[in-house]
Amino acid sequence: MAQSDLKEAKASKAADAKAKSALFPSYARYPISLVKGHGSWLWDDQGNRYLDFMSGLAVTNLGHAPEKVTAKVKAQLDELWHVSNLFHIPQQEKAAQLLTEVTCADVVFFCNSGAEANEAAIKLARRYHQKIKGTGRYEVITFQQSFHGRTLATLTATGQDKVKDGFLPLPEGFKTVQLHDMAALKEAIGPNTAAVMLEMIQAEGGVYPVDPGFVQELAALCKKEGLLLIVDEVQTGMGRTGKWFAHEHYGIEPDIFTSAKGIASGLSVGAMLAKEYLREAFTPGSHATTFGGNPVAAAAVIATIETMLEDSIPQRADEMGKYLHERLQEAFKDEPFVKAIRGKGLLIGIECAEPVADLVTEGQKRKLLFVTAGPNVIRLLPNLNVSREEIDQAVDTLAAIISAYTSKEEV
Repeated sequence: MAQSDLKEAKASKAADAKAKSALFPSYARYPISLVKGHGSWLWDDQGNRYLDFMSGLAVTNLGHAPEKVTAKVKAQLDELWHVSNLFHIPQQEKAAQLLTEVTCADVVFFCNSGAEANEAAIKLARRYHQKIKGTGRYEVITFQQSFHGRTLATLTATGQDKVKDGFLPLPEGFKTVQLHDMAALKEAIGPNTAAVMLEMIQAEGGVYPVDPGFVQELAALCKKEGLLLIVDEVQTGMGRTGKWFAHEHYGIEPDIFTSAKGIASGLSVGAMLAKEYLREAFTPGSHATTFGGNPVAAAAVIATIETMLEDSIPQRADEMGKYLHERLQEAFKDEPFVKAIRGKGLLIGIECAEPVADLVTEGQKRKLLFVTAGPNVIRLLPNLNVSREEIDQAVDTLAAIISAYTSKEEV
């Protein structure tokens, strides 16, 4: 090869390498680069403004860059970022205290994500039975179409095969049964069963609220059989459904429940909350985290909860959720393409007659951001401070998108 050809080949290879991302291609990313956010609005690097009905997948519950949270985090950044959990962290203590004041929980473990919170819940259930009760129980029963995370334990707990593809062998200790099939649940319970884990609304699985009668019977069954009831509130917690946590709609108090996403307004925080009688199952050295509950993260949790209390955010989410549901029902009452509208508060699923991926893309073109919950379900997750005017705009845009799509199909 001539010297000039060799140089050209090297230059071409370097250009190809530069064109490729240095990130693993584990996300099918949309062709949009978002650079700024405020309230219900996002801006991309081209200056386009989008109405955000995704909220970072139920994360920015107070809207983008909420002022009170921003101020408290900035103040904390000037004082102390991180210390080990081998020391007392006053901000973490206060965040935990606030969480116990607004919920039925007595003790809190902070971590960094929803998957870690669910992992902690599974570990706590096992350790409680093995170290406190002395039973040796370790199995956790979950439900089809559930979603609990992507660690090896939580993806095994998840009732969707697609998240398990390529990760065999999976850890033992999990059974999955059909939701609302009480006979199958009872049959799955055995001498090694430690807990039952469920979501009050299967958000990733299609936005399916669990039947209240089933929840009541399940809670009674767990007490009868000596099982712990774990509720995964990673997406449904922190006011999203019109209550602080979705299990409050059902009149139950779980032994353990988990939170993340909206708990710190966008900072990476997870929490596992539990009843007092589970405190001694996590003795020193039994479970730990390096970053969980550090001063900056805890400051964001404190500011988020204080803002929610001051501004009555769960009540507002309930009110705006009812308004959004009514607007959607009215907009699509004569639209056969829309099969069902379901959910609670500001977690809404719109089941359609066909896959909705093209509708998501069209929404982006029309500057409305929303996401799916399975192939045929549109999921709407506006922030909990969303206005009626913003809801009106989103519903009108979505109605225009569906009308244009169905008209094209008819042609």
